[in-house]
Amino acid sequence: MASIGLKVIRRILAAAELVSPRLAGRAAFELFRRTPSPKSMTDGERRAVERAADFMTEARHHHIRASYGCLALHEFRPRQGRSAGTVLVIHGWRSRTEYMRALIDGYRDAGFKVVSLDLPGHGGSPGRALDMARAVEAAHLAGQWFGPFAAIVGHSFGGAVAVNATAGSIARFAPLETSRLVLIAAPNSMPRLFREFGRHVSLGPAGYRAMEARVERVTGTPLREFDNGRMLARLPVPTLVVHARDDREVPEADARAMAGAGDHVRMLWANGLGHRRILSDASVVREAVEFAGAEAAPVLVH
Repeated sequence: MASIGLKVIRRILAAAELVSPRLAGRAAFELFRRTPSPKSMTDGERRAVERAADFMTEARHHHIRASYGCLALHEFRPRQGRSAGTVLVIHGWRSRTEYMRALIDGYRDAGFKVVSLDLPGHGGSPGRALDMARAVEAAHLAGQWFGPFAAIVGHSFGGAVAVNATAGSIARFAPLETSRLVLIAAPNSMPRLFREFGRHVSLGPAGYRAMEARVERVTGTPLREFDNGRMLARLPVPTLVVHARDDREVPEADARAMAGAGDHVRMLWANGLGHRRILSDASVVREAVEFAGAEAAPVLVH
């Protein structure tokens, strides 16, 4: 968010909060869930999409109707023998299926069929708004078409979506069935993200409470409940948490909070790989693939 744009937004929200905290909270929520414009791709992002063009031709592409519009899913067949099961891959914010290529290839090489969805407002899915309710609906639709899953793999916000979809945090969608969860560079606490955003746009206490109320109205769940560590503690699904201490977008404390959910959660540190390079690291891919086919999920002590 450009500095001049941020100053204008802060002034508008401050004025709105004086008149109507409810209006300011709703405006802040809409700003929070606004997805990047497709025209705002960086040169590096554009090159990554171009390099993945041949890779994407290997998939069967599906467009499924959702409550908010159309959802794009990409189905990749295993490269050898009979399928070992189906893996659902969920990308993060400002991402898309093409950026998950290394993981998708790893699972395909191991005999899995992979279904990768483009979240609303990303990749082949149109729209400019994404929130947890819409993201869980997307995962739910993938489950209806292709589930149950041997594993659900999520990066960044996609990791939070994987937990919420499996835990059934959005009441109108049944919990998604999976045998494993792999959470890569995933945030633990949505309340923390909202608090940071509120401070970033200088939203006052009344406006923030109104934004919280808007979250609950849209999702059917109070904002305080969107805590992955607490959800995982109640969710007996073997889980692999992968994180780098040098991740500048998601603090390592988030990974530790999820790893502390119970003995069914394994922690794997991938230091030096940051928030995005972690996706294409060969050792991370190998661990993520092996975990999906494991009989048990041992805990690594660090």
